[in-house]
Amino acid sequence: MESAAVFSGLGSNYLLGASRGASFLLPPFFNDKRISFPAPLQLQKQSSFASFNNVQAASSARFDAAVSDVYSEVSELADIDWDNLGFGFMPTDYMYVMKCSRGGNFSKGELQRFGNIEMNPSAGVLNYGQGLFEGLKAYKKEDGKILLFRPEENAQRMRMGAERMCMPSPTVEQFVEAVKVTVLANERWVPPPGKGSLYIRPLLMGTGAVLGLAPSPEYTFLIYVSPVGNYFKEGLAPINLVIETEVHRAAPGGTGGVKTIGNYAAVLKAQSAAKAKGYSDVLYLDCVHKKYLEEVSSCNVFTVKGNVISTPSIKGTILPGITRKSIIDVARSQGFQVEERPVSVDELLDADEVFCTGTAVVVSPVGSITYLGKRVSYQNNGIGVVSQQLYSALTRLQMGLTEDVMNWTMELK
Repeated sequence: MESAAVFSGLGSNYLLGASRGASFLLPPFFNDKRISFPAPLQLQKQSSFASFNNVQAASSARFDAAVSDVYSEVSELADIDWDNLGFGFMPTDYMYVMKCSRGGNFSKGELQRFGNIEMNPSAGVLNYGQGLFEGLKAYKKEDGKILLFRPEENAQRMRMGAERMCMPSPTVEQFVEAVKVTVLANERWVPPPGKGSLYIRPLLMGTGAVLGLAPSPEYTFLIYVSPVGNYFKEGLAPINLVIETEVHRAAPGGTGGVKTIGNYAAVLKAQSAAKAKGYSDVLYLDCVHKKYLEEVSSCNVFTVKGNVISTPSIKGTILPGITRKSIIDVARSQGFQVEERPVSVDELLDADEVFCTGTAVVVSPVGSITYLGKRVSYQNNGIGVVSQQLYSALTRLQMGLTEDVMNWTMELK
């Protein structure tokens, strides 16, 4: 069953619940604060709902039904200006929370009304920065179905980061299914086709109290969402970068290759200074030779010279971006030669095109690079043929406008 039309008479106050081997609808008196269910959530293919009485009995019965099939909350789109949606936080309806103790496994999750969370002042994430985050998007198709883009990649990257930061992590299955539940619970915040996307922010935090330097005794996995438009106010228009020569984002042997929260706070000073001078963002160099590209504050970087596309190789100081990985595969499928290797500043300044990639920006062409006070602009004011071609190919796939031959998207409804 591709839709939840069978439940259309239930109204808009029923909230999706899910449990091992089952998903179910909860009547209004259950959804004041939270809905609990064991994890991992098992997604089934068939619905066994027969009548409204099944819904009333949902708190004790377990039904063999898919989350995507039984989510029947019928609600209009949120009342916001979809045509002027920027990249900023906007509170939505629900968030997902799951906890575990050190040395344990995540085993129970719940949807809660979105709101502030309580945390001990001695929490590991507050005192020692023991935290990770991820970012991915959901898009709405013209037929109303919702697409996720490679959520299992985010799950795997979080697990890799958790190992580096001495933290337990949800399984890939738990992560992906929690994302699905959270998106469906906030369905009315998914922008209409072509108006933006629902940004999904999973967090993994050491929330247990710890005074001495040590791993936290308790961890929280949390997901919240927010509708977003373009990350850069310029949209697909070219951005202007400045190369930072003194401040570095990461060092060999550090945590630059994982998505830990401290990596981002460390770039704020240089980024703020660059924006105050009119630049869009900062491009960082390696801290050893100070001549090889690493990444922009929150994006990977690519250069184009003829039919060759080059990007810095992943070597522990650069985040293995999922959009980066996807663009490499798309480019190769289109006949480009893609090289992952050290890329020097000289090559950057001599390139035909330069562009950045990331979940938030997708593909962002670079109009100019300023290095040691000298500004170099790129042809066509930075909006090159290759970056436009790759942007179009990837976004059309993410939005369900073209056949997903890569098998990267996941349909929810």
